[in-house]
Amino acid sequence: MPGDPQAASAARQFVRDSFAEWTAQRLPCAEGLTGRLADETVLLVSELVTNAVVHAGTTVELRCRLDPAPGRDAEGDPGAAALPGVVVEVSDRHPTRPIRAREQGTAAEGAGTEGAAAESGGHGLRLISAVAESWGITYHRAMKTVWFRLPVDVDVPGAEDRPEPEIAYDDQLQRELRAAELLAPAARRPTRREPGAGRVDNGALSFLAEASDLLSGQLDADQVAALAAQLIVPRLADWCAVWLHDGDGGAPGRGIAASGEEQRLAGVWHASESHTDALRAALEKQPPEVPDGAAPGSAPAAARWPWLDEPGYEPGGAALACPLVAGGRRLGTLLLGRGGLLGFPDDVVALIEDLGRRVARAVATARAYSRQERISQVLQRRLLPRGRAQVPGVESAVVYEPREGAWAGGDFWDLFEAGEGRWCFALGDVCGSGPEAAAVTGLARPVLRLLARDGFGVADVLDRLNKTMAREAADSVAAVAAAVAAAGAGAEAPVEIREEGEQARFLSLLYGEIVPHPGGSGGARCTLASAGHPLPLVLGTDGTVRVVAAPQMLLGVVQDATYVSESFDLCPGETLLCVTDGVTERRSGRRLFDDEDGLATALAAGAGLDATALADHLRNTVHAFDPTPPDDDLALLVLKAAGGPA
Repeated sequence: MPGDPQAASAARQFVRDSFAEWTAQRLPCAEGLTGRLADETVLLVSELVTNAVVHAGTTVELRCRLDPAPGRDAEGDPGAAALPGVVVEVSDRHPTRPIRAREQGTAAEGAGTEGAAAESGGHGLRLISAVAESWGITYHRAMKTVWFRLPVDVDVPGAEDRPEPEIAYDDQLQRELRAAELLAPAARRPTRREPGAGRVDNGALSFLAEASDLLSGQLDADQVAALAAQLIVPRLADWCAVWLHDGDGGAPGRGIAASGEEQRLAGVWHASESHTDALRAALEKQPPEVPDGAAPGSAPAAARWPWLDEPGYEPGGAALACPLVAGGRRLGTLLLGRGGLLGFPDDVVALIEDLGRRVARAVATARAYSRQERISQVLQRRLLPRGRAQVPGVESAVVYEPREGAWAGGDFWDLFEAGEGRWCFALGDVCGSGPEAAAVTGLARPVLRLLARDGFGVADVLDRLNKTMAREAADSVAAVAAAVAAAGAGAEAPVEIREEGEQARFLSLLYGEIVPHPGGSGGARCTLASAGHPLPLVLGTDGTVRVVAAPQMLLGVVQDATYVSESFDLCPGETLLCVTDGVTERRSGRRLFDDEDGLATALAAGAGLDATALADHLRNTVHAFDPTPPDDDLALLVLKAAGGPA
């Protein structure tokens, strides 16, 4: 098989086809090839092939054989096997460090080791050590083979055709919950089971804890539904479906029809992949309308559900519908079924109800995150300009990257036409983050545009914006202090709030205007001022870099501060660079990007590039300064006067 994402699916189908062929040919001991044995083989093969594809990246060879002769293992050693068995070998062409004998022995006991984990890159060896009768790793010159052997119980012919008794289901469930623990990412734990632990209780708590960890890491409701179904199948049921409401959900105690909200089938999973489409079609014919039957304020209870009367489903099976309720809202329904049961045991029902509550909470969290993300995207679009004005004779380029995980950046930029042959530009950085920073951006950018279009010069714009911000900060602090005093808070509380309010309204800003030289001769006249902002640089046509502004006070700190502007000619071929401190203070260990004029050096290295190429060069240089993602917003504005040398 090629080493691509489809290899695992092809491997699973190959195993099932092999089992079907052996049964059809009535090979010796083929009567012991139960559906449960096939499921276990498919689970182990899927994990091993996935690991081989992800970590080796080569073609994968899969061999399956039915070993009818007892007393012989997969390597031909006599006396190693007491029963006939199924032997599977997964090979890749990426030999790695052999597992030491001590490590392999420990892994075979079910505890898992660092060597085993490193060998598979996942849970493959831990799974086979917990499920398989025996396993091992064989190294060849250019190939590594992981093999395992599952025993075939020839004493129970035709077991796959008979419903399993309830106690056998519980025993099997305990074994599958153990496999579920190994599938979930968790620290290594002892795998020795307590004496007499033969039912669900021991594995249930670990299974629920691991399920919570997996579900809580999902930030999309559909992914939660899909993962929940895969957690349940085949450990608790043969098939599972998750219905989700598209609205906020109905109140507990009401059916879906009564709630007036549409629902959709968000996740479907079947132990036999070929039955998934048919299962989806059957379920879509009649969406569940199960009242949860719970008293107000109590947890919803699972209810029995009619077994599917569809082709391909044997008569005789148990189905269960569990409402998904979180925060008093009905978010959907969890539906699952298992063949060969008259009804789910009480302890399994309790386990499913507990899992359903965790699924519901994960869905609610994912939806809350999605709503917040949509709000953030809308606000961020409103806080940034919809486009960049085209300045005659001047190329422009912008890089704007909010820090990783930020819902809205504290940096902002603008480039707009102010009338009378003037174009204005701004690059700002709010002291703070989150909604407070967004509030300052929402104040500063419209005020800048309004003042510029009213004809105010660069220095006057900064004077008026500074006064506006200082007054806003003072009013906010006074209002908060008054509210705290009215509530009878302690004396220290207003001081703390005052500091937060003032800090959130400080702003560093580089603001200027460009007037292109008349007659299309190239170049432009620039006037700008820097208020507590990294100073702008100009790259000359000869590759030299110079600073073109003087530092001044942050905006919003002192109400009566005054600002001055500086003017210069941006000659044809010269480039003006404006950046925020997310660029200059990009950190690598104890070093900053701008230490020893690092920004000027990077700018000079881009001599001869156009505005867009230079912006990309600077962005890539900043990112390459340290392997970790930037911990601050990145913003830079490049303005290059046309008409000079290429």
